Amino acid sequence: MTFSAPDSKTQTILAAAWAGFSAYGFRKTSMDDIARGAGMSRPALYLHFKNKEAIFRGLVASYYAEAAHEVAAALAQEGALSQRLARAFAAHGGETMEAMMSSAHGMELFEASMNVAGDMIEEGEAQLQAVYGRWLRAESARGQLQMTGEADALGGVFCACLKGIKHTSKSYESYRSGVAEFAALCARALAPLP
Repeated sequence: MTFSAPDSKTQTILAAAWAGFSAYGFRKTSMDDIARGAGMSRPALYLHFKNKEAIFRGLVASYYAEAAHEVAAALAQEGALSQRLARAFAAHGGETMEAMMSSAHGMELFEASMNVAGDMIEEGEAQLQAVYGRWLRAESARGQLQMTGEADALGGVFCACLKGIKHTSKSYESYRSGVAEFAALCARALAPLP
């Protein structure tokens, strides 16, 4: 599966759904709430999505498409290895992470993610792992970093550790701090030998 950017009407629906899910939680947000937030009738909403689970899956797809793009862009920027990793790891969670962790319904949204779109999360994480793997191979080939293992496996370690930080953080601030510490640690471990 390849994630692509949604059209403007779909973006409007997804934005309205995200606002509803953040404010009321997944279970309490209705298709009527989403339609109203998107400025359309409920029948018009059903022309785009069959139910709120499909809308939630659309949000997950949109998140991963954006994250893959932003992570790749952050890694491609100039700067110290630690800065590029810090920007990439921050982009991995993106604004969505802040919104989820700041919402009173954040835990419910995390649970809904796994229940409604677990397969898409797995696919999205694989895409992010591949982004990291490609970058690690290219930087290693240029002599910009040293690796002791295989690039795709290390990309998987990045993703797993970032997921661990997300699941153990009590607040968005502690999440950001954990991500920054992890980026610094990885930069030190990957820095080329003098």
